[in-house]
Amino acid sequence: MQANIYIYFNGNCEEAMNYYKEALGASIEMLVRYGDAPKPSDDAQKNKILHGVLDTGGSKIYCSDSSVNHSAVTGDNFSVSLRFDTQDECNRTFENLCEGGKIIMPLQNTFWGAWFGMCADKYDIHWMFNWDQPKG
Repeated sequence: MQANIYIYFNGNCEEAMNYYKEALGASIEMLVRYGDAPKPSDDAQKNKILHGVLDTGGSKIYCSDSSVNHSAVTGDNFSVSLRFDTQDECNRTFENLCEGGKIIMPLQNTFWGAWFGMCADKYDIHWMFNWDQPKG
């Protein structure tokens, strides 16, 4: 399992990623905009960042603009993102961390080819679970 930080922004994710790119000597590995997703987005959100990846050379920082339904609150604008080698490990860890907490998004297939879900544990720490399904 690999763990990374996932930071949410209120509409200035791309600006922040460019800042961190320079400040950390990182590279922007990926930028996916809300308008690129199969689910329709309103015009104001289309060019905002749905998922961005900064590569620091030793780890990755994931970033996103918050959706129109949820604002990022400083101090509460991050999740720990877990990437798994197997679906069983992903399912087991999801069940463990959801116990006593709440499921935000059940584990499910996604348009980007992953088995993905989100929860808040009993301490209200937010977690993301990702297992990349085999291609083919």
